[in-house]
Amino acid sequence: MESTTLLYGVGLLFAAGLIVFYAALVFWSPPPIVTHESETFYLSRVSPTTPRPLTRLNEPGTVDLTVIVPAYNETERLPEMMAATIAHLAPAGEKAKRTFEVLVVDDGSSDDTSATALALAKKYKDCDIKVVTLEKNIGKGGAVRHGMLFAGGRRLLMADADGASRIEDLEALWTAMDEIAPENAPGVVVGSRAHLVKSDAVVKRSFLRNVLMYGLHTILRIVGVGHIRDTQCGFKLFSRAAAQQIFPAQHLPTWIFDVELLLLAKQLRVPVAEVPIEWHEVAGSKLNVVTASLQMLRDLLVVRANHLLGRWTAAPAGRAKIE
Repeated sequence: MESTTLLYGVGLLFAAGLIVFYAALVFWSPPPIVTHESETFYLSRVSPTTPRPLTRLNEPGTVDLTVIVPAYNETERLPEMMAATIAHLAPAGEKAKRTFEVLVVDDGSSDDTSATALALAKKYKDCDIKVVTLEKNIGKGGAVRHGMLFAGGRRLLMADADGASRIEDLEALWTAMDEIAPENAPGVVVGSRAHLVKSDAVVKRSFLRNVLMYGLHTILRIVGVGHIRDTQCGFKLFSRAAAQQIFPAQHLPTWIFDVELLLLAKQLRVPVAEVPIEWHEVAGSKLNVVTASLQMLRDLLVVRANHLLGRWTAAPAGRAKIE
């Protein structure tokens, strides 16, 4: 009788623990990322005051490449990054490489980021630079997701507004994409800084940033993407077919969203290549390493638990719901 009572009590405690765990998971899981009607339109050099509708991801690609630039309070760093990008992508005459557009996603900035981006669009008259402004700040992951869902490129590059990654390294990513995803098959190519771990670029970073980096690598092995040496580099190339499957299923708007994208790619059996790139740290980072570390741990546990329990799922090709 006592053993039965004990087993019954243990069962109740276990059930209560599961309920508490599930309630905590629901509480900590971010709500769906909402797209407002105004955010489906853009301004540009040819239409600086009258918004025009953006291309949706489920529509055919209109250009070879879209460069998606998430930007939050980037009035100072955006001009230099844009100058380097345009200089590489828009050579004249016989050196012209591919058709492209640049989509700047202003993540609800409190400064003049949108105005700065639009001024740059007017400056580079032979380039298609589009500026979309989100109604409120939702996080880098949300801004990248929005850009991907409304990009016209047959290939889509996410690139940080600080210019820490060299746009010239796009060519290495492009070649790798040709190998793993010819003819716009699903594929992802990750720019990687792993080869720089012992270089001055990393050694001279702050102690806290390096602790964060090594701690992140340990956790990534636990959650299932340890095969990617650098998940957090903000320089990644997606084929349109891969983006159509991955980004509608993205839930995290926070800075650790890259890990969710790679987990989704793994779940969907989308091939992923990792290519070394050059990188340098740029002053003006808005990342608080202590807060980010705690948020990182929480979000990684949340995304992994939601995938394991089937609360978050990714649709295979042809079935993904795109906004």
